[in-house]
Amino acid sequence: MTGIEELLTWDNPVFSAYVLASAILVLKVMGQGWMTVWRFQTTGRGLASPEDAAKGLLNPAPDPSQLEIDDYVDRSRRMHRNDLENIPAFWMAGFLFVLIAPAPWLAQGLFWGFVAARAGHFWAYATAQPHEIRATFYSIGSLIVIWMGVQVLWAVLT
Repeated sequence: MTGIEELLTWDNPVFSAYVLASAILVLKVMGQGWMTVWRFQTTGRGLASPEDAAKGLLNPAPDPSQLEIDDYVDRSRRMHRNDLENIPAFWMAGFLFVLIAPAPWLAQGLFWGFVAARAGHFWAYATAQPHEIRATFYSIGSLIVIWMGVQVLWAVLT
């Protein structure tokens, strides 16, 4: 069996792929939050909490209407929430998957498949595609994470 110190090195293509995919997903999660802020700033509507409508440097002319739901802003907020519901599971399952020393081609395919699925989900949600398209991208990503989790359990229990 391979030692953990050998698995968690840049020389391990599985670990390197995991780190790169994870870094991209960190930027996706954080970028989505900033996208929501930008959408509010451009519309002046869709604030989430009453205290957000207080006068301040970024909101010099608060108005109660700023608290009304705005689909353009709320869509970004829903996308962010979806990222926060799905990407952390990838981080955990992917890291544990690295520890069972899978074949590099398999791990890289799963890691990049998940990133691609999240990119597709983003595109489908941002452009208001039919639910079936968004659900397909979600399902691909979800099944990848589930498969990695099952493989980790199998490796540990057998």
